[in-house]
Amino acid sequence: MRLGVNLTYQSAVRVAQEAERLGYDLALAPEGYRSDAATVLGTVAMRTRTIDLASGVFQIPGRTPALTALTASTLDALSDGRFRLGLGVSNPDISEGWYGVPFDRPLGRTREYVDIVRRALNREQVVHAGEHYQLPPQGSTATPFTLLTQPVRRRIPIYLAAVGPRNLELAGEISDGWLGVFCTPESLTQALDHLRAGRNRAGKDLDGFEVLPGLPVSVNDDPEQAMDAVRGYFAHFLGMGDLRRNFYCKLAGRMGFGQEAAAVHERYAACDLKGARAAVPAGFVDRVSLLGPVTRIADRMREYAKNGATTLVISPFATTGDGQLEILHAVAAARESIEH
Repeated sequence: MRLGVNLTYQSAVRVAQEAERLGYDLALAPEGYRSDAATVLGTVAMRTRTIDLASGVFQIPGRTPALTALTASTLDALSDGRFRLGLGVSNPDISEGWYGVPFDRPLGRTREYVDIVRRALNREQVVHAGEHYQLPPQGSTATPFTLLTQPVRRRIPIYLAAVGPRNLELAGEISDGWLGVFCTPESLTQALDHLRAGRNRAGKDLDGFEVLPGLPVSVNDDPEQAMDAVRGYFAHFLGMGDLRRNFYCKLAGRMGFGQEAAAVHERYAACDLKGARAAVPAGFVDRVSLLGPVTRIADRMREYAKNGATTLVISPFATTGDGQLEILHAVAAARESIEH
């Protein structure tokens, strides 16, 4: 089983270097309220040698396709061919609230975006007349974009973050891998059905397609204490924006936690952050996280591998860099116990 780790900007270099030493396959930089991904990845690229790097994810509304292609090719060059491009359409609150980009027809927007990025990375002169992107705009005499960065390899893998069934099918159809969130071993099997349908539509199968569920990890001999460490993370996502448009609440609902997710959202919207954390249902947290001692974590990892995960991407939940490194070691030990 391959392992990946999500980085935070404060400890990114230290965690990535230790993950590399432990044999992790991938280090990812998320993008959100605290940091962008490109800056973190560029720094880590200069301080590591073998571990692959990925954006986890670049937010599609926040970057033009040309800028994304330019950033991806630069990071691939700086890392000597170790970069993987993770993309996500994000959610209505990020798209509209942060970037002023309407969230209508996100699937069509993603399809056009990936097509433009791929053509740019292939060093084509990019002319595109779509519903969402006009390059150059109609009537313009501007010179189309052509990427001149010296390529390190023929193809940079593109991964898509996806939650809903149609988005999962799109990821299977047009990308090289899927970045999952709030995944149980059972929901992973269902996601693979949708990914496979998309692959079939493109005349492909799942051979070589990466399946990368992201899992918060907290190590503690007491699973209840381990759970408390990650409740705030889930409260943030379940409490985001308008309940009717919250992807994560809908996902929790499909898992049987709809009422509980709504209660978390209500408290979060009222700025009762402590109450929102307390309202996150224990059963939900446990099903989509790796919690407890190493033996329990190993058992859960085995379930994900059995159900189709190719790389488990962990988010080490600890308040210090030392604590994050301890979690890296614990997950590496869990993998070793599975393989031997």
